[in-house]
Parts: sequence; C-alpha cells; structure tokens
Amino acid sequence: MRSLALLLGVKAACILLVSSLAGTGAVNNSGRWWGIVNVASSANLLTNSKNVQLVLDPSLALLSRRQRRLIRQNPGILHAISAGLHAAIKECKWQFQNRRWNCPTTHSPAVFGKIINRGCRESAFVFAITSAGVTHAVARSCSEGSIESCTCDYRRRGAGGPDWHWGGCSDNVDFGRMFSREFVDSSERGRDLRYLTNLHNNEAGRLTVSSEMRQECKCHGMSGSCTVRTCWMRLPSLRAVGDYLKDRFDGASRVVYANKGSNRASHHRADPRHLEPENSAHKPPSTKDLVYFEKSPNFCSYNGKTGTTGTTGRTCNSSSPALDGCELLCCGRGFKTRTELVTERCHCTFHWCCHVSCLNCTSTQTVHECL
Repeated sequence: MRSLALLLGVKAACILLVSSLAGTGAVNNSGRWWGIVNVASSANLLTNSKNVQLVLDPSLALLSRRQRRLIRQNPGILHAISAGLHAAIKECKWQFQNRRWNCPTTHSPAVFGKIINRGCRESAFVFAITSAGVTHAVARSCSEGSIESCTCDYRRRGAGGPDWHWGGCSDNVDFGRMFSREFVDSSERGRDLRYLTNLHNNEAGRLTVSSEMRQECKCHGMSGSCTVRTCWMRLPSLRAVGDYLKDRFDGASRVVYANKGSNRASHHRADPRHLEPENSAHKPPSTKDLVYFEKSPNFCSYNGKTGTTGTTGRTCNSSSPALDGCELLCCGRGFKTRTELVTERCHCTFHWCCHVSCLNCTSTQTVHECL
C-alpha cells in the first residue's frame, strides 16, 4: 500500500538543508547522517547560489528526479524551500499548542509522524500549511532577489487610482504557487481518495496565501503630504495564513468519492475524479476549504499504532473551560500541581550608546500538568 510518508520525507529532507549547510544534520533510524554534504558524487548533485556543489545522501534518495531538476533550474530556491517548511512547522505548533493534538514532530524523515498516513483533519492542516509555507517563502525570496529564476511581480504598472499608481516590488505569489504545486504535489501518486484530498489541501494552502495578499503604499509629496502614493502587493504574514487555515480546520468537510450515478456527479463529467460531501445535505467544499475522509484518532492516550503521544505531562490551564483547560486537555484524568522557580530578565535599561542592561528577577509559578 502506498505510504504518504514519502511526501513528508521529501519535506523533511528540505527542512534540514539549512542546518546541514552549516555542518549539522539529523540521524536517521539506521544511525546515518543525512542532509547535504559538500561532496559531489551522486545523481542528487545540486548547486547552491554560491556555486558550491552539494549532494543529498544517496542512501535516502528522498528527492525525486523531478524535484532535483526543479532545484537545479532555480538556483537559490533551496534555502527558500527550507525556510518555508521551518516556518510551516513553527506555525503548526503555534496554532495547536493548546489542543490535544499539538502538532508533534520528530527527527525522522516522516517529520509529523504517522498522522500523515491518515485522512483526518489534522493531516489536512499539515498538508495545507506546509504547501502554504513553501509558496510564501518562495514568493518572498523572489522579491528579495534570492532566486535567480524569478524577480518581483512587475505586471501591475501605471495608474491605479486618482491619487496613486502601481510601482515598487510586489511579492511574486504566482511564481510561488506555481513552484509549490510542481515541487510539493509531485510527491503524490495514485488516483484514490487520499490522493485527491491531499492535492485539494495542498492547493487550499497555496490559495490562502494568494487570496490574503494586501496592498501596501508609500506616500510621496512635500513634507509627507501624500499627494501621490506608490502601491504594490505584499504577502500576508504566515500567522495570518495559519489563522485562516485553522478556521478552515475547525470547519473542515468530510468528503467521499462522487457517486457517478448521482445528479451531482453528472455536472463533473469532464473530470470524473472529484470530491463531494459525505453528507449530501452539505454544500460542496470550496477550493480553500480543508477536506478529510476519516475520523481523527484518540489523542488522549499514547498509541504506537496510530502514533499519538497522548496528553500526559502536558501543561494545562486549571481556570480555563476551553480546550487548553485541564478538564478537556487532560481528558478527564485529572492533573497534578507543582511550583517552580522561574528566572527572567527584568527592569531593563537602555544606555547610550548602545547597550541594554537588565536585572534577573526570580518568581514562583504554579504549573498544572495532566496525569
């Protein structure tokens, strides 16, 4: 049976590229170092923006031939992919820090663990945020001049309104979407329900980045009078993208293959491979909705089969009735309370010029942990 571990394995390879360039890396299950080494000796030969030849550990071969070709054709894009995936992992952890599933990661090629082998809401978010992270980082790197094959988006030119005109350097989100689609989606194989949901969630992440683009302007005129403005399009923050996808996570649609005999399916004869809601009374998911096809596992307790770590030992809020509260987060098992001394910097003072001096303040904090 095809495993979705390949997709996150590819992403794991990219996630560690930056650290491996600095001489570090991660150890796989066999104890071997993996990542990039400064030796040109395999089919995984790559060249970075400084024309230093780099190769991936050939024993893993996590990148497909197509993905290696895309990297070769776009010098400088390696760091953007890595930065985007680092940011996506960070954002995932932030969004779910108070949930039973808190986006745990590992140092193995399957960064997000066994959850990606499922078709649940959580895996939908993982696919969406990682695809969005690559799109976002590549688009921003284009406008920063870090990728040789793309630049700012200069298509918007001329007058935009009575007191402003297009100019400046717009983030190249179209190139970011195109590259992310070719690079990330190339990991998917097959034509089954899992394949369709993964592609849908990948695209939902990319569309969220592009749809949240915002116009920024700079004023021109005597003494900042702003008689004329120059405007361009700027990417949203990845936090804004994460917030949007988190809302879509909470309202995700459970889907099935379209029944070819249904009236609804008759409208999709040109593309027989499509998704429809499991509940026929629900409206079809939009292109920016997240979709899933199976129930989430029980995240309360450790389960090696599903890869869930449980919530034992997690810090909870004893006064909160929400998902971060001890009652819900601890799944009714109760919690223990302890006190700890915490030392923080305080009473900081800026001295001209140019340093800051602080005192160390120690306080006692009460911590609640799930049993």
